[in-house]
Amino acid sequence: MVFGRRRSAPPAPTPPAAPPARGAWRDGFGILATRAIQIIAVVVLAAGVIWGLRNLTVVVIPVILAVVFAAAFEPVMRWLRARMPSVLATVILLLAIVGVIGGVVWAMVRAVAAQWEDLYDSAQQGVTQVIEWVNTLPYAPDQEQIDEWWVALQDFATSAQFGSSLGSGAVAGVSAVASFVTGLVLMVVVLFFFLKDGPIIWDFLLRPFQGEWHARMQRVGTKSVDTLGAYVRGTSAVAAVDAIGIGIGLMILQIPLALPLTLLVFLLAYIPIVGATLAGILAALVGLVDGGFMDNGLLAAIIIVAIVVGVNQLEGNFLQPVLMGRALKLHSLVVLIALTIGTVLAGILGAILAVPLAAVVWGIIQVWDGENTPARWARKKQRA
Repeated sequence: MVFGRRRSAPPAPTPPAAPPARGAWRDGFGILATRAIQIIAVVVLAAGVIWGLRNLTVVVIPVILAVVFAAAFEPVMRWLRARMPSVLATVILLLAIVGVIGGVVWAMVRAVAAQWEDLYDSAQQGVTQVIEWVNTLPYAPDQEQIDEWWVALQDFATSAQFGSSLGSGAVAGVSAVASFVTGLVLMVVVLFFFLKDGPIIWDFLLRPFQGEWHARMQRVGTKSVDTLGAYVRGTSAVAAVDAIGIGIGLMILQIPLALPLTLLVFLLAYIPIVGATLAGILAALVGLVDGGFMDNGLLAAIIIVAIVVGVNQLEGNFLQPVLMGRALKLHSLVVLIALTIGTVLAGILGAILAVPLAAVVWGIIQVWDGENTPARWARKKQRA
């Protein structure tokens, strides 16, 4: 005890913390139910958006195609805009796009349509020969099962190519032609404004955003245009190389219908993985029926398959990394899932657009929190 100094009172005891209030929505099952409701709400919203887009395909598809073309030709437009008035540059580029792409598509469609019956008959005969060979195997399926598979495959190919409604009569055909013309005109008009005023339109759309979100949306727009343009230009270059390589092989083997097969290779190359495989199978079936200068159709088919495999290996290991960059390369599982979803939602056009749109989404994630900073959940975790 020290005299002359008052003893301090002991500190008051801290009351125990009140236990957290518990209720039906605060325990583990309540949190799970809350998350489930949130997920259901997101799924319902996404389903509503998809339903609306599918019912507005006459508008949605031309706008998407206009965005794709504008992104693909954005470097050319930037170069022209720096040397001449914007309107003149837009008119020149738009006429070039419509003329070149329209001419190429017209030539392809004409060449394929002119010999489509011969191509179909050759492929059918090739399938018949394959089926006859399968029947010689010890565990071959019976003829009834094979016939059912072949009919199902024919139905799928017919529905995928022409749509289920085009065979219902002349009214459906006129409606389809009218929708195509309307969509084509709308796409050209929208493409004109995207080429001419693309940056101005994007700045207008960014007006509601401020501060960090404004900078983020700027990164998103720039990354989306760069990714989509690079993907389309790279895929076009890869498709051209695939078609040239396989076409030269078919011509050397003197396979009939080599030109239509080459054009089909170019068109189908825009569908990753699946497209090249389908083109190779079709070319091999034609070679199996008529081996060209070879008397052995089976040997010609094997050589065609080897050419297709070699070109695909060159594409996957050299062309795509050089022309498209590894940053745009998606995992094969992601590609297959995107192709499946796109095909289910929009048929062949969905299969073509699904992968570039998936690449755009991945590119947006990569710049979500900074120029080179992905979203937090997408960053690589440091190992302890």
